[in-house]
Amino acid sequence: MPPKNRFSKEQIVDAAFHIAKTEGIDSMTVRKVADQLGSSIAPIYVNFNDVEELKQAIIKRVVEISKHLLNEHNTGNPFADIGVASLLFAKEYPILFRDFVMKQNDYLPEYDLEMADILLAQMKKDPELEGFTDEELQMILFKMRTFQLGLSITVANELLPEKWDTEKMLEMLNSVAEDVVTSTRLRMQKEKKE
Repeated sequence: MPPKNRFSKEQIVDAAFHIAKTEGIDSMTVRKVADQLGSSIAPIYVNFNDVEELKQAIIKRVVEISKHLLNEHNTGNPFADIGVASLLFAKEYPILFRDFVMKQNDYLPEYDLEMADILLAQMKKDPELEGFTDEELQMILFKMRTFQLGLSITVANELLPEKWDTEKMLEMLNSVAEDVVTSTRLRMQKEKKE
């Protein structure tokens, strides 16, 4: 009898992630992961209870990639950093980006829970955002993410004009961020006067 192949949890997640990034997270099955590994399904079930647990591992991998992209482009300008990370993710992993953002699913809320505290902490470091409450920062973040997601969707679907490079997209993100922060500050001042 030939020896059984042993695969680490990491190797299994790598194979599942490869399928998710090329075919979509919902296309990933235990059988496909086993085929990717050149194995039976047994090693997968030794490490994971079911396909949903494996999908959770893929979501964690996406969070790790997002954190890495965010840290890699840490300029101190949270909106630019968040925007660059999102744009780069959309460009490098368009199928996963579409899965997370453009399809009805349970993945984005889990991702948002993982990333919300990180993004708010980064915003609190920005001197331009001093004086805002957590609730106001969350609303600013929501408005910026709404714009940034729209821009990232155009990147993932290759809908931008060719002349739009990362620098041009950053200029737009920064301009919109300035508009959102300024309008929020003006609204705060108006509310204080009333």
